[in-house]
Amino acid sequence: MLEAGDVEAIGAALACPGELAGQIALRGRIRLYPARSAILRQGERPATAHLVVLGRAQALIYTADGQVILLHEYGPRDLFGALGGAGGAAEEADVVAVEAVRAFLLEAAALVELAERHGCIGLALSRLLLKRLRTTSERMYERAALSAPGRVCAELLRRARDGEGMAIRPVPVIAELALRVGTTRETASRTVNALERRGIIRREADSLVVAAPRRLEAEMI
Repeated sequence: MLEAGDVEAIGAALACPGELAGQIALRGRIRLYPARSAILRQGERPATAHLVVLGRAQALIYTADGQVILLHEYGPRDLFGALGGAGGAAEEADVVAVEAVRAFLLEAAALVELAERHGCIGLALSRLLLKRLRTTSERMYERAALSAPGRVCAELLRRARDGEGMAIRPVPVIAELALRVGTTRETASRTVNALERRGIIRREADSLVVAAPRRLEAEMI
């Protein structure tokens, strides 16, 4: 059942006014996904676009040797699935709910029609895809140019700069941090502990604070 927050999320994600967001809401449906459940499977061809209203999901690839690679992460107001019309490319990864996800589903053909009729929606989709491409390019560069500890430092610095007062809230889970940068839990744990001992980062009750951003940046090499 649609709620006020659903319409607000649609309007924010597609950069459209409230009245249009309300009309779009009537053309789709809400679906709930429990934590750790599969939303999409690698190889399938989804017929709908998924807009995250609440919760968080990850696009994961599993290599032949059992390694898990994080391809994308989706939070509130992010879109994934069929964004280019029905019969598009196969899904490149498994999309899994990291926590309970409330999503708005819209048929791919309807999304294409709306993008053609409303410039604001087409522009919003272009910006979303460009942002995703930049994020993917950054991850590829870091994997090629930085060591595993360096990637941990880069991720901590990025998240701290996105927060307030160079603080990461909540304190990162080591296993998730390792997944984000493509390394082992042990390497991520050793790196974080070493940074703490040297005073580059410090733990507080509800956050991990980067106390020396320039020193942390130097550790990325």
